[in-house]
Amino acid sequence: MRIALTLEYDGSGFCGWQSQAGGGAVQDALESALSLVADAPIRVACAGRTDAGVHAIGQVVHFDTAALRPDTAWVRGVNSHLPASVAVRWAQSVPDDFHARFSATGRRYRYVLLNRGERPGLMAKRVGWFHRPLDADAMQAAAGLLLGEHDFSAFRAVECQAKSPVKTLRRADVTRHGDLLVFDFEASAFLHHMVRNIVGALVYVGKGAHPPEWVGELLAGRDRARAAPTFEACGLYFAGVDYDPVWQLKVGAGDTALLLP
Repeated sequence: MRIALTLEYDGSGFCGWQSQAGGGAVQDALESALSLVADAPIRVACAGRTDAGVHAIGQVVHFDTAALRPDTAWVRGVNSHLPASVAVRWAQSVPDDFHARFSATGRRYRYVLLNRGERPGLMAKRVGWFHRPLDADAMQAAAGLLLGEHDFSAFRAVECQAKSPVKTLRRADVTRHGDLLVFDFEASAFLHHMVRNIVGALVYVGKGAHPPEWVGELLAGRDRARAAPTFEACGLYFAGVDYDPVWQLKVGAGDTALLLP
């Protein structure tokens, strides 16, 4: 049968989502734990790969198994074999034609940025940091220029393997919560480093280096070399995945608000 599950993780201690030859990836930890519960090798497919240092609130994966286990075994049983920084939130059986990646209709990311003079202590490796005051209103004005279907080549990593740089950005919001700036993005799909590159450009606008219109010029110019540097990974969260209701998934159940107003 095919099982889908959602997990959350702190990515600061991992080399990223994707399995590596030497281990150390979130996928390695999850497959090891699942295999122990299934008493057989398990391989998983995820909705969206995350880089080293990037966290997840709602990463969705699926796997196939011949082992008959209650849903609780795929949650509590698997969690008992996972590192403390990774946890399965729910699991359920799904039709054989469900695919965590290819059945997704949208993905959501959130970037949390600490904006104060002093570096983070309690929130170290959980938030990005910028020491100079940032104008959230100017950043929101710039973010609004990115909405819609565009060629996002200016915000694409050189090593990006996506077939096309054209994506549809459905949400790009910047809100302030005290010393925290929260960036919310929703799109059909994202390019490699796209969110971190956008955040870097918005920070340049927020600190007054460029007007909001500059972000629109970057988008139209499609030249990555003209844009801001890629912002640090530690403030980025893979926030969730959207699916057609026909799959009846528990996506969104039990969302945490930790550091995420």
